Amino acid sequence: MPRKKPTKKSTSTPNPVISLIEALFIANPFKAFNFRQIAKLLGITDKVSKALVSNALESMAKSEIIIELNRGKYKYNPDLLADKIIQSSITGIVDMKQTGKAYITTPDLDDDVFIAANNTGHALNGDKVKVHLFPMRKGRKTEGQIVEVIERARTTFVGTVQISGKFAFLVPDDVSIPVDIFIPKESLNSVKNGQKAIARMTDWPERSKNPFGEIVQVLGDPGNNDVEMNSILATFEFPLQFNPRTIKESDNIPVEITEKEIATRRDFRPIWTCTIDPPDAKDFDDALSLKKLENGDWEVGVHIADVSHYVKPGSAIDEEAYERGTSIYLVDRTIPMLPEKLSNMVCSLRPDEDKLCFSAVFIMDNTARISDEWYGKTIIRSNRRYHYEEVQEMIEGGKGDFKEELMVLNGLATKLREERFKTGSIAFHSQEVKFILDENGKPIDTYIKEQKEANMLIEDFMLLANRKVAEKIGKKTGDKKPKTFVYRIHDEPNPDKLQKFSEFLSKLGYKMNIGSRKGLAKSFNYLFEQIAGKGEENMIESIAIRTMAKAVYSTINIGHYGLAFQYYTHFTSPIRRYPDLMVHRLLEMYMQGKPTVNKDEFEEYCQHSSEMERKAVEAERASVKYKQAEFLMDKIGESFNGLISGISKWGIFVELEGSKCEGMISLKYLDDDFYYLDDDNYRVIGQHYGREFKLGAPLRIKVKRVDLQRKQMDFILDDEPSVKGPGIVNRKKKY
Repeated sequence: MPRKKPTKKSTSTPNPVISLIEALFIANPFKAFNFRQIAKLLGITDKVSKALVSNALESMAKSEIIIELNRGKYKYNPDLLADKIIQSSITGIVDMKQTGKAYITTPDLDDDVFIAANNTGHALNGDKVKVHLFPMRKGRKTEGQIVEVIERARTTFVGTVQISGKFAFLVPDDVSIPVDIFIPKESLNSVKNGQKAIARMTDWPERSKNPFGEIVQVLGDPGNNDVEMNSILATFEFPLQFNPRTIKESDNIPVEITEKEIATRRDFRPIWTCTIDPPDAKDFDDALSLKKLENGDWEVGVHIADVSHYVKPGSAIDEEAYERGTSIYLVDRTIPMLPEKLSNMVCSLRPDEDKLCFSAVFIMDNTARISDEWYGKTIIRSNRRYHYEEVQEMIEGGKGDFKEELMVLNGLATKLREERFKTGSIAFHSQEVKFILDENGKPIDTYIKEQKEANMLIEDFMLLANRKVAEKIGKKTGDKKPKTFVYRIHDEPNPDKLQKFSEFLSKLGYKMNIGSRKGLAKSFNYLFEQIAGKGEENMIESIAIRTMAKAVYSTINIGHYGLAFQYYTHFTSPIRRYPDLMVHRLLEMYMQGKPTVNKDEFEEYCQHSSEMERKAVEAERASVKYKQAEFLMDKIGESFNGLISGISKWGIFVELEGSKCEGMISLKYLDDDFYYLDDDNYRVIGQHYGREFKLGAPLRIKVKRVDLQRKQMDFILDDEPSVKGPGIVNRKKKY
């Protein structure tokens, strides 16, 4: 039934509180607010005024000036906006889809703005744009048209060159770029037809459908492992080699540590120390030491490579490390943030070598209760380099070097972990696929990397050091304001996303308590226990992680929601993360009594670091996706077991067991019936026979086609009688 427009009584005296609230909504016509947000924006703090706001909201909702969306969140009635809207355009970032349509994300609105493919203009994915908003239509998503590109996200693109006569096109690898780059013949720069290359956009004429460009670097032939990995790096605009100035500087860094430097540091070389890392690791940036004290307590040292001793602000190494922001871990290689001489040699805490560190040292009893802590510059000498697997074997009862010391550390780490979960930390899990590669980088097999107790041993001490360093600088003492610092923050989840996740779980038979922070953490941890080992485990955990906010770097501390830490930073990996290097420098400065740094300047550094981290994660995922597609290239027609990982109007997404390759069974391949999407219950159903494909259910598929360049895999159903399972149910007779 259509809503009636509210009628106004001309005889009544306007309520000043309602007028204030209505003005707030009109100034933000597409945003939703709850009671607390409105009171805060209006500067209301006393109980009496808050009660007036609450009553006003109730009255406005009854008269349909505002609409209650869910759980106390209100939005201005769209039927009233035509007369009162004062905001007809917004700026935001383009999220372009493969089809050419786009969505604009902007802090000005709660929801994304939809842009039809014919209204995107000359904008591309990631661009900052100005959008003209169309008048609101009842029951429709906010829609608009891109009228100006304010800032390009990028001007270089990676793809395959297709030459035809006197011109050519570069077909981008990135499926979110829906146009090809036109390359005039004089701008081909010796690239051959079919090769992969990097093109720079030079112009996009007003009436042209395609942007113009020139080839700036030839990468080589598609399918070559080095070419493909370099293509991924270039797609995300990571440099393919270090600047010559950076290499020259690193070559001049001395390996030897002077006696003068040693004399300024606390000497941990006589104390038992070890590193625990993956077997293929080369950059060991953290070590643990253990010493038993006379009173029975333990001195545990968390020793971190002192990169700040070697990399000085303003140096070529520092400038390039900042630009890179982080090391990148592709399937077959590491692209380090620092030159190899630093990352793998000078700074790396290799066994039986003296190394400079910045350390956090804790005195704790057998229950891991901390009675004292110390921070400062040290020198260490690692007694042993362990692989995680070696330590795990000892934890499970096997023998090994210095087992007694490792078991003490593991016992203390377990206590720290138990305490963390008691106070509301959420135990997120994620499975990581690993590849066994041949000499040419081609994947010949896959396996799932598991996080075991040995990994947690290291993780819990790193979490402790990160938390305590943040507390040392961030905690207010007396009347003094905390100095500017770099925090690792994690915001609370969006209530709407959380509600949708809870509804999704309920349809799979699981319950969530989202009413309180403590209840939510407990629910998440119980959920992960319930789904452990089940077919839907990985799918639910992946969606749970996407439901949460993303952790980022900031000078504004709001705590870390997922870990339930009020103060948290990144102190423990300066070889591979630039924010950790900033933290080391700031900690040293403040311990020396130096004044606080400029907050705005460091907030800009934090935003850059967060963005580079995001790009690195996307590059790493792209390399995994490529190797998964390459793994299936020679398996066309073969059958595999999988799980239904997604449902859409286009088809059924299936993730294969073991390799975690995800492909789609297009609905056009299901020709035994007319299938429709039951969106509410996450399933596809045959209209006549009732055959059902439900999210999370097991399924047997055959590989139909693999598009290596687009990293896309097409499957068809393996309908052999022997493989029918719970993924295919209710095949009814047609009457």
